[in-house]
Amino acid sequence: MTTELFDLGGRIALVTGASRGIGEEIAKLLAAQGAHVIVTSRKLEGCEAVVETIKAAGGSAEALGCHVGNMEDIERTFAYIRKQFGRLDILVNNAAANPYFGNVLDTDLAAYQKTVDVNIRGYFFMSVQGGKLMREAGKGVIVNTASIGGLQPGIGQGIYSITKAAVINMTKVFAKECAQFGIRCNALLPGLTKTKFAGALFEHEEIYKAAISMIPMQRHAEPQEMAGTVLYLVSDASSYTNGECIVVDGGLTI
Repeated sequence: MTTELFDLGGRIALVTGASRGIGEEIAKLLAAQGAHVIVTSRKLEGCEAVVETIKAAGGSAEALGCHVGNMEDIERTFAYIRKQFGRLDILVNNAAANPYFGNVLDTDLAAYQKTVDVNIRGYFFMSVQGGKLMREAGKGVIVNTASIGGLQPGIGQGIYSITKAAVINMTKVFAKECAQFGIRCNALLPGLTKTKFAGALFEHEEIYKAAISMIPMQRHAEPQEMAGTVLYLVSDASSYTNGECIVVDGGLTI
């Protein structure tokens, strides 16, 4: 028996940080379920490659360069969406920055600023701009990619963990204040996932082995294993799910 709960046909979705990793897999899955996906990232070339893959599989997508750490890029992106589509049904804030790996006491201002600008300011104003479009339509869904580091700080990931804790609370703020406009907001909290973004963890053998030893499933995740949760959160299957932060970590935080 099939279900239409996960059908995204006719919906406009924007996925940030979608040129690779978790964002790429989210974009491909949403397109496979019928959404027209606007694939964004700092590097347009990577987005175009993802769009080609989506189209080859019969999906609908387009590439758009957008650095969420740049306010002008955010404004330009939403001006385009408003002009081209007049609405936005789904926003997935997935782009993130983690330029520094090491003891928190050695964090420099540049690393701090970049991480905060992308992970907090970027998510916030993407949600504000997307939320305004959704408010006009009377409906919409926002999903933020946070991290289990926002619950339990990762070793050598001090400022990153701090920003992801902020994303968790930001998710709840938007969920509480925007539900009256028909907007739901939830978050995905990935555990150890094999991506280029998380490369530092995989390169430090002792840290990697220590992490794996604490995961009941005794392995790391692949990016595609995160996309299904996002599909649930943006679909009608989660129509009464709001303000939730879903942990997908193989049991690490048990």
